[in-house]
Amino acid sequence: MASKKILLLVGDYVEDYEAMVAFQMFQAAGHVVHAVCPDKTAGQTVITSIHDFEGEQTYSEKRGHHFRLNATFAEIRPEDYDGLVIPGGRAPEYLRLNPRVLAVTRSFFERHKPVAVICHGPQVLMAAGVLKGRTCMAYPPLRPDIENAGARWAEPNEALDNAHIDANLVSGAAWPANPAVYGAFLKLLDRPTDR
Repeated sequence: MASKKILLLVGDYVEDYEAMVAFQMFQAAGHVVHAVCPDKTAGQTVITSIHDFEGEQTYSEKRGHHFRLNATFAEIRPEDYDGLVIPGGRAPEYLRLNPRVLAVTRSFFERHKPVAVICHGPQVLMAAGVLKGRTCMAYPPLRPDIENAGARWAEPNEALDNAHIDANLVSGAAWPANPAVYGAFLKLLDRPTDR
Protein backbone atom coordinates (compact mmCIF):
# COMPACT_ATOMS: atom_id res chain seq x y z
CA MET A 1 0.00 0.00 0.00
CA ALA A 2 1.35 3.43 -0.92
CA SER A 3 1.69 5.97 1.86
CA LYS A 4 -1.49 7.97 2.49
CA LYS A 5 -2.24 11.13 4.42
CA ILE A 6 -4.77 10.78 7.26
CA LEU A 7 -6.51 13.52 9.23
CA LEU A 8 -7.15 12.60 12.89
CA LEU A 9 -9.67 14.97 14.47
CA VAL A 10 -9.36 15.15 18.27
CA GLY A 11 -10.21 17.44 21.17
CA ASP A 12 -9.85 17.54 24.93
CA TYR A 13 -11.13 14.35 26.53
CA VAL A 14 -10.97 12.34 23.32
CA GLU A 15 -10.94 8.63 24.17
CA ASP A 16 -7.32 7.69 24.83
CA TYR A 17 -7.11 4.28 23.13
CA GLU A 18 -9.16 5.36 20.13
CA ALA A 19 -6.93 8.35 19.41
CA MET A 20 -3.49 7.05 20.37
CA VAL A 21 -3.86 3.61 18.81
CA ALA A 22 -5.00 5.16 15.51
CA PHE A 23 -2.20 7.74 15.54
CA GLN A 24 0.53 5.19 16.22
CA MET A 25 -0.85 2.30 14.16
CA PHE A 26 -1.34 4.30 10.99
CA GLN A 27 2.18 5.70 11.25
CA ALA A 28 3.56 2.20 11.85
CA ALA A 29 1.81 1.17 8.63
CA GLY A 30 3.75 3.89 6.78
CA HIS A 31 1.12 6.62 6.59
CA VAL A 32 1.33 10.31 7.46
CA VAL A 33 -1.10 11.18 10.27
CA HIS A 34 -1.96 14.76 11.22
CA ALA A 35 -3.60 15.02 14.64
CA VAL A 36 -5.50 18.31 14.86
CA CYS A 37 -7.87 20.12 17.23
CA PRO A 38 -9.80 23.34 16.55
CA ASP A 39 -8.30 26.37 18.30
CA LYS A 40 -5.01 24.55 18.97
CA THR A 41 -1.75 24.45 17.06
CA ALA A 42 0.94 21.89 16.36
CA GLY A 43 2.93 21.18 19.51
CA GLN A 44 0.04 21.84 21.87
CA THR A 45 -1.72 18.95 23.60
CA VAL A 46 -5.19 17.68 24.30
CA ILE A 47 -6.05 15.71 27.41
CA THR A 48 -7.42 12.24 26.76
CA SER A 49 -9.92 10.26 28.78
CA ILE A 50 -9.67 6.56 29.48
CA HIS A 51 -12.99 4.76 29.26
CA ASP A 52 -13.42 1.26 30.59
CA PHE A 53 -16.14 -1.30 31.02
CA GLU A 54 -16.11 -2.39 34.66
CA GLY A 55 -19.58 -3.83 35.21
CA GLU A 56 -21.63 -0.66 35.72
CA GLN A 57 -24.48 0.33 33.42
CA THR A 58 -22.16 2.52 31.36
CA TYR A 59 -18.43 3.04 30.98
CA SER A 60 -16.21 4.56 33.65
CA GLU A 61 -14.00 7.55 32.83
CA LYS A 62 -10.54 8.49 34.08
CA ARG A 63 -8.17 11.25 33.02
CA GLY A 64 -5.71 9.99 30.45
CA HIS A 65 -2.59 11.32 28.79
CA HIS A 66 -1.39 14.55 27.22
CA PHE A 67 -1.69 13.80 23.49
CA ARG A 68 0.52 16.09 21.39
CA LEU A 69 -0.91 17.56 18.20
CA ASN A 70 1.40 17.53 15.19
CA ALA A 71 -0.55 19.85 12.86
CA THR A 72 -2.63 23.03 13.14
CA PHE A 73 -6.36 22.74 12.43
CA ALA A 74 -6.62 26.27 11.04
CA GLU A 75 -4.03 25.40 8.36
CA ILE A 76 -5.37 22.08 7.09
CA ARG A 77 -6.92 21.66 3.67
CA PRO A 78 -9.23 18.62 3.62
CA GLU A 79 -8.54 17.99 -0.06
CA ASP A 80 -4.91 17.20 0.88
CA TYR A 81 -5.98 14.14 2.90
CA ASP A 82 -6.89 10.62 1.84
CA GLY A 83 -8.99 9.76 4.90
CA LEU A 84 -10.57 11.11 8.08
CA VAL A 85 -10.65 9.49 11.53
CA ILE A 86 -12.87 10.79 14.36
CA PRO A 87 -12.33 8.97 17.66
CA GLY A 88 -14.89 9.10 20.44
CA GLY A 89 -14.82 10.16 24.04
CA ARG A 90 -16.36 13.46 25.05
CA ALA A 91 -14.61 15.55 22.39
CA PRO A 92 -17.17 14.95 19.60
CA GLU A 93 -20.00 16.49 21.62
CA TYR A 94 -18.39 19.93 21.40
CA LEU A 95 -16.34 19.49 18.21
CA ARG A 96 -19.66 19.16 16.36
CA LEU A 97 -20.45 22.76 17.30
CA ASN A 98 -17.56 24.06 15.19
CA PRO A 99 -18.74 25.05 11.66
CA ARG A 100 -15.34 24.32 10.09
CA VAL A 101 -15.25 20.83 11.65
CA LEU A 102 -18.59 20.16 9.96
CA ALA A 103 -17.41 21.57 6.61
CA VAL A 104 -14.23 19.47 6.73
CA THR A 105 -16.28 16.37 7.57
CA ARG A 106 -18.71 16.99 4.70
CA SER A 107 -15.82 17.37 2.25
CA PHE A 108 -14.65 13.79 2.90
CA PHE A 109 -18.14 12.47 2.17
CA GLU A 110 -18.50 14.64 -0.94
CA ARG A 111 -15.27 13.14 -2.29
CA HIS A 112 -16.19 9.59 -1.14
CA LYS A 113 -12.97 9.36 0.88
CA PRO A 114 -12.66 6.84 3.74
CA VAL A 115 -13.99 7.98 7.11
CA ALA A 116 -13.64 6.03 10.37
CA VAL A 117 -15.68 6.89 13.46
CA ILE A 118 -15.85 5.08 16.74
CA CYS A 119 -17.80 5.41 19.97
CA HIS A 120 -19.17 9.01 20.09
CA GLY A 121 -17.39 10.05 16.87
CA PRO A 122 -20.65 9.73 14.88
CA GLN A 123 -21.97 12.79 16.76
CA VAL A 124 -19.86 14.88 14.36
CA LEU A 125 -21.37 13.08 11.36
CA MET A 126 -24.90 13.66 12.66
CA ALA A 127 -24.25 17.39 13.05
CA ALA A 128 -22.66 17.51 9.59
CA GLY A 129 -25.80 15.97 8.09
CA VAL A 130 -23.99 13.13 6.32
CA LEU A 131 -25.66 10.09 7.92
CA LYS A 132 -29.09 10.21 6.27
CA GLY A 133 -29.66 6.95 4.40
CA ARG A 134 -26.45 5.39 5.74
CA THR A 135 -25.92 2.60 8.26
CA CYS A 136 -23.76 3.40 11.26
CA MET A 137 -22.58 1.86 14.52
CA ALA A 138 -21.75 3.86 17.65
CA TYR A 139 -21.69 3.51 21.41
CA PRO A 140 -25.10 1.85 22.08
CA PRO A 141 -26.79 4.80 23.89
CA LEU A 142 -26.36 6.82 20.68
CA ARG A 143 -28.78 4.56 18.80
CA PRO A 144 -31.73 7.02 19.06
CA ASP A 145 -29.50 9.84 17.80
CA ILE A 146 -28.24 7.76 14.86
CA GLU A 147 -31.80 6.87 13.90
CA ASN A 148 -33.05 10.45 14.37
CA ALA A 149 -30.30 11.53 11.95
CA GLY A 150 -31.97 9.37 9.30
CA ALA A 151 -29.48 6.49 9.48
CA ARG A 152 -30.02 2.80 10.11
CA TRP A 153 -28.50 1.37 13.29
CA ALA A 154 -25.78 -1.28 12.98
CA GLU A 155 -25.91 -3.43 16.11
CA PRO A 156 -22.58 -3.96 17.88
CA ASN A 157 -21.82 -7.39 19.27
CA GLU A 158 -21.70 -8.02 23.02
CA ALA A 159 -17.91 -7.53 23.18
CA LEU A 160 -18.20 -4.17 21.32
CA ASP A 161 -15.33 -5.30 19.09
CA ASN A 162 -16.94 -5.46 15.66
CA ALA A 163 -17.13 -2.84 12.91
CA HIS A 164 -19.66 -1.89 10.28
CA ILE A 165 -18.72 -0.80 6.76
CA ASP A 166 -21.09 1.29 4.64
CA ALA A 167 -19.33 2.35 1.41
CA ASN A 168 -16.63 4.82 2.55
CA LEU A 169 -17.75 4.84 6.22
CA VAL A 170 -16.37 2.49 8.87
CA SER A 171 -17.91 2.67 12.34
CA GLY A 172 -17.58 0.89 15.66
CA ALA A 173 -19.03 1.04 19.18
CA ALA A 174 -15.98 1.50 21.42
CA TRP A 175 -12.22 1.04 21.73
CA PRO A 176 -12.41 -2.78 21.76
CA ALA A 177 -13.32 -2.37 18.06
CA ASN A 178 -10.06 -0.56 17.23
CA PRO A 179 -8.60 -3.53 15.28
CA ALA A 180 -11.82 -4.07 13.29
CA VAL A 181 -12.51 -0.37 12.60
CA TYR A 182 -8.98 0.74 11.86
CA GLY A 183 -8.18 -2.43 9.91
CA ALA A 184 -11.20 -1.88 7.66
CA PHE A 185 -10.27 1.80 7.30
CA LEU A 186 -6.78 0.83 6.08
CA LYS A 187 -8.34 -1.40 3.42
CA LEU A 188 -10.60 1.46 2.26
CA LEU A 189 -7.58 3.75 2.00
CA ASP A 190 -6.21 1.46 -0.69
CA ARG A 191 -9.29 1.93 -2.90
CA PRO A 192 -9.46 4.76 -5.44
CA THR A 193 -11.61 7.79 -4.52
CA ASP A 194 -12.64 11.10 -6.10
CA ARG A 195 -10.12 13.88 -5.36
